[in-house]
Amino acid sequence: MRVVIAEDNALLREGLVLLLTSAGHEVASVVATGPEILPALLEHRPDVAVLDVRMPPGFRDEGLRAALEAREKIPGLPVLVLSQYVEESYAAELLGGGASGVGYLLKDRVGRVDEFLDALDRVAGGGTALDPEVVTELMTRRKDSPLDQLTPREREVLKLMAEGRDNTTIATTLVITERSVSKHIGNVFLKLGLPPSDSGHRRVLAVLAYLNNA
Repeated sequence: MRVVIAEDNALLREGLVLLLTSAGHEVASVVATGPEILPALLEHRPDVAVLDVRMPPGFRDEGLRAALEAREKIPGLPVLVLSQYVEESYAAELLGGGASGVGYLLKDRVGRVDEFLDALDRVAGGGTALDPEVVTELMTRRKDSPLDQLTPREREVLKLMAEGRDNTTIATTLVITERSVSKHIGNVFLKLGLPPSDSGHRRVLAVLAYLNNA
């Protein structure tokens, strides 16, 4: 898998290069400023891009802007965005419009190598990867919403769904059967008024759309 990295922190940048090459991936390009991102992506057309949200010179949302622009020029380009803090608006914008092949993780997640590589593979494969802390933030801020109707187990299932986990992973994580997972998911969709879907990605986006607009 060919990867383009955009990260201004030299230590994290080199750490990402080492981590990805050790996992058997090819790092096609590494850039350290916002204006370098789009040209690198257009030149190398990677299988996936790993981009910091805030990049020089402004340290605002240069990485996110470059990601969105690149996806317009290279439709379907998988992008995994990294951020220092939970920024719900970034996650919402990146995932807006039913986009596939997108992820939003906190930088701390990089240190959890298996989780990070799993998220990267999921995004590169056209799936969704949303940081658990972002999902928790979205869920806990909702007051007087249909989320209150969910049982504790249904909320656990919903959280894992929103992170982009498939039924098998949810079952393993919660130590329940896949049949039970399917039943809980059906209840979640019914209580939230969402249309059921056999597509894992569409399912995640439906949940995220609900959480972002509830």
